[in-house]
Parts: sequence; structure tokens; C-alpha cells
Amino acid sequence: MKFDRIWVHPERQGGRPCIKGTRIPVSHILELVDEGLSFGDIIKDYYPNITEEDIKACIQYAMHLVEGEEIYLVESAG
Repeated sequence: MKFDRIWVHPERQGGRPCIKGTRIPVSHILELVDEGLSFGDIIKDYYPNITEEDIKACIQYAMHLVEGEEIYLVESAG
């Protein structure tokens, strides 16, 4: 999968994935989405220089990472 809107640079934001052309980490956008903010509110109240497509790219990037993980469930001892 190609991510034109997401970039990782080792000297920017500690190498964390960001929206291309910004220093806005994907994780910040995902946190705002998780808090229940609409795309419009994220743009209006936090990051007016990004687009809804940028937010969607952050979500798609996170989905892609999760799809590639192998998850092992471990029963707790308690």
C-alpha cells in the first residue's frame, strides 16, 4: 500500500510518522479521532493546514500497521 500523505524522517519528530509536509504526528491525529472529534473539528480547532484526506490517510496508515501485526493472546495467571 502506498502512503503519499504520510512520511517518516529520522530527524523529524523522533522518526515518528507524520502528515507529509508537516510536523504533525499520525498519533496526534489518531488521539483526536479517538476522543470523538469530527474531521472538521480537528481541522478547525487544531490543525487548519491539513485536510480530511490527510486524516483519512492517518487512519489508513494505522490500519495497515495493525493488519501486519501478529497478535498472540495470553491468558492471565490471575
